[in-house]
Amino acid sequence: MCGFVGYIDGGETQLMEPVLHAMADRIRHRGPDDADYYMDGEISLGFRRLSIIDLEGGRQPILNEDKSKVLMFNGEIYNYQSLREDLLKAGHVFTTKTDSEVLLHGFEEYGTDLLNKLRGMFAFIIWDKNTKTLFGARDYFGIKPFYYAKMQGTLMFGSEIKSFVEHPHFKRELNERALRATFLSSILRATRHSSRTFTSCRLHIISSTKTAK
Repeated sequence: MCGFVGYIDGGETQLMEPVLHAMADRIRHRGPDDADYYMDGEISLGFRRLSIIDLEGGRQPILNEDKSKVLMFNGEIYNYQSLREDLLKAGHVFTTKTDSEVLLHGFEEYGTDLLNKLRGMFAFIIWDKNTKTLFGARDYFGIKPFYYAKMQGTLMFGSEIKSFVEHPHFKRELNERALRATFLSSILRATRHSSRTFTSCRLHIISSTKTAK
């Protein structure tokens, strides 16, 4: 089990390392082996790792070859080895032996169609520095959780809601609309996977996922 936290459009908090570290510490139980962080002024990302594959080289967040995309991933991709072979043939350069990096290069190669190729349980985000776009997805059954909340203009996201409490823009209040949707979710139309695309100015809902406010 691993876990991630992050936020964008955080204003004065965007480069506050203590805020990001406190959010990640809230989910220390999900990843006792390691912690790492990424901040570029546009987005802040924190990861807690339970080391399973590529113990030495599998730290997250992971960047692609030209450092234009950043990945955080919680879960397991069962068919990552075959996907990795296809991506190597397509010319992608891997720096680790993890299933995590397959998601990063797979998104470069296939875009959102990558979701149709995945076999496993997962929740992940990919930040595109060039387009200022954040893409997030989780497996259909929600085995690996993915929560998000937008408060005071800041979009927070992560593996557990409790990490949001450490952000100064988070307000502890009941979201009655989200509560109603949770109870009705069993009758809502679903697709195979759940995913989200975020930018600094809008949120595209592609299919249903867990929400928190």
